[in-house]
Amino acid sequence: MKDEKETRKKLLDSAKKEFSEKGYEKASLRDICKNAGVTTGALYFFFKDKDDLFVSLVKQPFLQVQEIMLAHYQEEKEIVWQGNLLRHEKSDDYEAAHQIMQVLYQFRDEFLLLLTKSQGTSVEHLVDDVVSVSEKHYRLMADAMEQKFHTKSVDDTMIHYLAHMQMDMFVYMITHIETEEQAERFMEQAIQYMLNGWYGMFGIEFPLSAQ
Repeated sequence: MKDEKETRKKLLDSAKKEFSEKGYEKASLRDICKNAGVTTGALYFFFKDKDDLFVSLVKQPFLQVQEIMLAHYQEEKEIVWQGNLLRHEKSDDYEAAHQIMQVLYQFRDEFLLLLTKSQGTSVEHLVDDVVSVSEKHYRLMADAMEQKFHTKSVDDTMIHYLAHMQMDMFVYMITHIETEEQAERFMEQAIQYMLNGWYGMFGIEFPLSAQ
């Protein structure tokens, strides 16, 4: 059992290096096995094919981020159901983003693979899938804001842009900012900017008065 775990880890480590250097489509399973010091047969004992090998590198980190995001969206939906749509601080949004950031930097190599090297894999459209989930959530939130404050409707094009902007914040962070400390400062400013923009669309100034 211990030998199997070690062999699997060697294959994953070798695959991460190969995919990072060559991308998915040009990566060689033969070279991955050679650099891991195992046979091709050993690779197929653990993984169905090259796609399964790539997905095995990025799936769990991505699922961690997805879980945090969906939990935050669920909390926001409950706020909608309670009719309390005004926030006096950015703490909830910041905490969720901070948790996501920690996962991103813990598994930065894996997320860089997903974002920059996944063309041709079964997960190359995962970012678009996340944007779609965010888009539906923003639509729900905007509709609730419009109904409560009797503001003009935010059209679907803007909602789509907002969902992309949120995703782009994390994509830019992980692809351009080297350290978690620098990312923390960037993220706090980005969230402040987005919250001001969100409430500004409905004619509400943020941060809000606590009264």
